[in-house]
Amino acid sequence: MAKEKIVLAYSGGLDTSVILKWLKETYDAEIIAFTADIGQKEELDGLEEKALATGASKVYIDDLREEFAKDFIYPMFQSGALYEGQYLLGTSIARPLIAKRMVEIARAEGATAIAHGATGKGNDQVRFELAAAAIAPEISVIAPWRLSEFRDRFPGRAEMIAYAEENGIPVTASAAKPYSMDRNLLHISYESGVLEDPWFDASAPENKGMFLLSASPEDAPDQPEYLELTFEQGNCVALNGEQLDPLRVMEKLNELGGKHGIGRVDMVENRFVGMKSRGVYETPGGTILFTAHRKMESLTMDREVMNLRDSLITRYSTLVYNGFWFAPERLALQALVNESQKNVTGTVRVKLYKGNIIAAGVKSPVSLYNPDIATMEADPTQAYDQGDATGFIRLNALRLKVGSGVEQNSK
Repeated sequence: MAKEKIVLAYSGGLDTSVILKWLKETYDAEIIAFTADIGQKEELDGLEEKALATGASKVYIDDLREEFAKDFIYPMFQSGALYEGQYLLGTSIARPLIAKRMVEIARAEGATAIAHGATGKGNDQVRFELAAAAIAPEISVIAPWRLSEFRDRFPGRAEMIAYAEENGIPVTASAAKPYSMDRNLLHISYESGVLEDPWFDASAPENKGMFLLSASPEDAPDQPEYLELTFEQGNCVALNGEQLDPLRVMEKLNELGGKHGIGRVDMVENRFVGMKSRGVYETPGGTILFTAHRKMESLTMDREVMNLRDSLITRYSTLVYNGFWFAPERLALQALVNESQKNVTGTVRVKLYKGNIIAAGVKSPVSLYNPDIATMEADPTQAYDQGDATGFIRLNALRLKVGSGVEQNSK
């Protein structure tokens, strides 16, 4: 009888390496390791050999960077999504793509389950499993950190390190880890360890070695650099006149943003599972794209359309953060977002300088800004009669006058 097959989301780190071996022993199953290349760079080196040496029967390392940029990052950025006013959702938006590919592999391989190494205290477990439920409800999910037998066997990192050594699992780990990190094309996140103290200053000079994508603003070039981003229907399609696909846009913006110390965020956020957590993020390219996109919208988007879309930013951001990317309500919101972007076309010029993105010009062939109407000089178009404002103000003031009169008479 053929063994059960389980597809494991595998990073090559201590947790997923131990989980791979543990799953194989506990379930007497064939473990297929899957790693999504979404921009981790050197973290992918040697992963296939490591997974096979740990006991995987097969390894998938799939380059999903183009799909990640085009079908996940770009649509999300069109929405203006910003979780709790600061977080550009770099980890959140990657999880549904990873889950999507996992279940595709599971179906192709005839696997009955997928597994992940997300902890029972975090958001990622929710994101992986909600995505899987939405697109492959027939496939079960194994979450070892939520199983008492796994937690009893591995109550801490020391036990996991010992297990790895006993079983010849090729991982590099130590009992003292200053923080954990997660990297992809959009960002790097840092959390836990020393960062669990919200008074700990991650930006202090002695901690600059933590950051991998960006220079500290103090060390950034003393000369500013100008950059032009060209948009078509809300998507950036060119930098400084050079046509680029979404992946190349993100790679180039990361390079430029990192050089100038752009995109660092240090925040305490509200996890979906109910607790607050402290996260430090580097999102250099995404921060430039987000800022330039908003600038482009200011020139080309109708006021009421913008008000409507902006009223949904909190809802959209929360859906992404909480793992509802494939939910019908997110898809419905995306349809509205897509409609709002039809005229977001033109070029934005920004100046990058020591952690700042400074507006330096915007133009569009479909601009809604008309200098002849907006001018403080004589209006050559006669489109706006200043005298009309008298009635406009009077009507808007009516309820204020009535309310004020009632309040004064009641004293």
